Amino acid sequence: MKLLTSLVAVRKITCNSPRSLFIDEELEEAAKLILATEGVINPIVVRRTSLKSYEVIDGAFEYYAAARAREIEPEKGEMIGVFIIEEDNEELLIQQVKAFRKDNLNPVNKSIITEEVLNNFLKNFESRFDKIAHQLLEEATAKVKFEYEVKDLQKQLKNKIEILEIFNNLDASQLASKLKITGIKQFNQISDAVITERKKHKFKSLNDVVNRVKIKRGQKSITAISSKKMLDIVDIWLNNS
Repeated sequence: MKLLTSLVAVRKITCNSPRSLFIDEELEEAAKLILATEGVINPIVVRRTSLKSYEVIDGAFEYYAAARAREIEPEKGEMIGVFIIEEDNEELLIQQVKAFRKDNLNPVNKSIITEEVLNNFLKNFESRFDKIAHQLLEEATAKVKFEYEVKDLQKQLKNKIEILEIFNNLDASQLASKLKITGIKQFNQISDAVITERKKHKFKSLNDVVNRVKIKRGQKSITAISSKKMLDIVDIWLNNS
């Protein structure tokens, strides 16, 4: 019987050894090497569980590295080289696994977890815990930031509504007094222009006030309140409210 490798789709293979036994960084590095060489130098040993499915007998690390390679680049990491245990070669392959792969982790030929395996497991567990904790912290920070931004936007919206209400509801003398404290010289003229314009229909926004309210300068009608001046008005009114 000649020992030959077969190419099998990674997605058709399962493994009973937990992935947590291996360090994420080492699996990541191995996955990149698999993609770089488009294969594994050490084929895994699998047993057929059905016509098109397999179970890892030896080579759990290589399997999880190949699975990670497939996640990174599905096309290049689709297949992996394996030795398939069949009825006619099972005894010899199991003997080879026992003879040449004594450090494998699969329960088929090793039931005792070594100190090195336990240390790797703990190291990997700590690494994953740190990553999850960092992710949760980032999510919590983002949530607080989002809530703060929402509150700030709500405050800004409320302030704009309050300022708009001044233009829509104050009488001429009240509005003139409010405009006077902003340093506008033509406060009476602008106040009258606002009253005249809003009689047509209420202002919908502060930008609407800027666009619609005009005053006479010679033969021309000019904008009574520029966009820049409106920002100054909002700032002054809010600080004096």
